[in-house]
Amino acid sequence: MSFAGALDKESRVELFVFLSFALILVAAVFGLRRRFLSFQGQQPSEYLGLGPDLVLHERLSGAMVCDGLVFGPTGRVSSRFRADVRGDWTGREGTVTLDFAFDSGATQLREWRLSLGNDGHVAAEADDIDGRAKGRIVGPTLRMAYRIRLPEDAGGHTLSVVDWIYLTEHGVLVNRSQFRKFGITVAELFAVIRPKEG
Repeated sequence: MSFAGALDKESRVELFVFLSFALILVAAVFGLRRRFLSFQGQQPSEYLGLGPDLVLHERLSGAMVCDGLVFGPTGRVSSRFRADVRGDWTGREGTVTLDFAFDSGATQLREWRLSLGNDGHVAAEADDIDGRAKGRIVGPTLRMAYRIRLPEDAGGHTLSVVDWIYLTEHGVLVNRSQFRKFGITVAELFAVIRPKEG
């Protein structure tokens, strides 16, 4: 005889209500943690006045180099890369080209087409994203959100992405991105972008 079978009908209803309430409470705690105490919960307004202002068309201009890591769903490094970066601007419209070389030997060429609004808003397009990326610059940070289509050799999935770029006191850009599928983090990227020497 099971434990539930040993309970009378009223006790089973009370147990079901208690377990349902406990599950809802746990889900609410995880939802609140994600919203307020995690990478996803950051808001651009939190960074106002916390460092030098990020002037994107100045910082992402000319020849740069980017070094980074990709972390898989278990939090372990799954890939390393270096990219030659080139930013070219005409007023508030620009392109940023990234020529990636991965530790696996794979290469990838990506081009962002960016448009800067007067109020700190940023719109961007790239061939592998759905629609337009939307972003906002506040103080030393840029937050962008978009949906990216992975190449077929990487599964062909469409993932939701949140990018944060932080400007350091010494002019280096630090990029942290999370990639999600059905709300679950499946990958994370960490990269440093700096002007190319010489």
